[in-house]
Amino acid sequence: MNNPSRINNYSGAFVSLTFLFFMWGFMTVLNDILIPYLRQAFDLNHTKAMLIQFAFFMSYFIGSIIYFTISVLKGDPISKIGYKKGIIIGLVISGIGALLFYPAAQFQMYGFFLSALFVLGLGFTLLQIAANPYVAILGPEKSASSRLNLAQGFNSLGTTIGPVLGGYLIFTFFKDSAGSDAVKIPYLVFALIFLLMAIAIKLTPLPRLTNPGEVVPGFGALKYRQLVFGMIAIFMYVGGEVSIGSMLISYLNLPEIGGFDDADASLYVSIYWGGQMIGRFLGAVSLSTAKKSVKLIVMPSISALAFLIIGLSTSFESALIYLVFLIINLIAFYFGKSLPHKTLFLFAIVNIIFLIIALTNTGEIALWTIIGIGLFNSIMWSNIFTLAISGLGKHTSQGSSLLVMMILGGAILPLFMGLVADSFGVQMSFIVPVFSYIYLAYYGISGYKPKTTITHDQ
Repeated sequence: MNNPSRINNYSGAFVSLTFLFFMWGFMTVLNDILIPYLRQAFDLNHTKAMLIQFAFFMSYFIGSIIYFTISVLKGDPISKIGYKKGIIIGLVISGIGALLFYPAAQFQMYGFFLSALFVLGLGFTLLQIAANPYVAILGPEKSASSRLNLAQGFNSLGTTIGPVLGGYLIFTFFKDSAGSDAVKIPYLVFALIFLLMAIAIKLTPLPRLTNPGEVVPGFGALKYRQLVFGMIAIFMYVGGEVSIGSMLISYLNLPEIGGFDDADASLYVSIYWGGQMIGRFLGAVSLSTAKKSVKLIVMPSISALAFLIIGLSTSFESALIYLVFLIINLIAFYFGKSLPHKTLFLFAIVNIIFLIIALTNTGEIALWTIIGIGLFNSIMWSNIFTLAISGLGKHTSQGSSLLVMMILGGAILPLFMGLVADSFGVQMSFIVPVFSYIYLAYYGISGYKPKTTITHDQ
């Protein structure tokens, strides 16, 4: 039974972690600004420019392989040192990665930038392994998806602000900087923020939570069907999401789509990622244990506020177009019936339809259907993650490391998209994420079901 002091302790810990989620969302989406910037600075084609995402997301794979190997040989590291220490170490490594951008710009070396991104990604790997399951177990399992969606909502707040602030700093404020020098000061500031956050987390009292059972080595997590299929789902989700975000500015540059310059296109990138924030806050409400009457009031209110913000930040003509997607989003949530797997299935189907429309049209229809995908990507990470680790018990952290390993999709699929863009054109490259959402629809309807892949003792 939960007592009030324990609930308050959990609430305080949850609030402390929201800024952490915000910052890694902010930093991750800056890659979408770095791609067009470094492509011009180093005269790269689309495929070579996508090495930015390859280096960053490959680090998740390498970092998770190291973590998983240690957990197999020695037992789960997070269960030994605690979630708090894991988060602090992740923040310090992230700060070092951001700091390396200064010498990379100083020496004007594209390979150095890729190395800095790799180190930054290693820090984020440990943050993902520690923070996601920590948020999921900070309370009842029934509301884990709701909690993680709320935390990811603040992550999406970072991804919404990132393109606007990053685009302004790199394309406007420091636009007269020579070579790639425009990133020097911003990334020095980001490095300082990460190190200050590590100190703040160190001084913040967080409850020490462990999973039931002893810390044991071995491959226990891989015995669970929902986890194994969930690993593929994370690969497909992250790969699809990152591919779209990475190619978005180039897509919006196309005369037949929008004809925007990089600075103006960054605003639409922000709306794309902002859709994830809106959807995640809606998901936190929809998947919560709140009464149906409360949901029917709060969810339309969130959508109305989003409509107003988009109208004020762009134009109400654009906001009216986006309102169509907000209404479709609310309808999909309604038919999802607050079930994580069903909502995931419906959102994946909607994204497949949007991509097909974008591939076969031009102008505002093709523009807004791609922007609208952000709304429906929103709950996917949280729902996949909580469905995949459900029932893992003492194998939760090892399972989490395997899921984070499959963020590798963000390294692989954008490369394929870059190759298609160089060979068949930018618009045609959006065929790549269609396959991601087909698999995600399968996971939502069948792959999530918690059966074991081999016989084992519960």
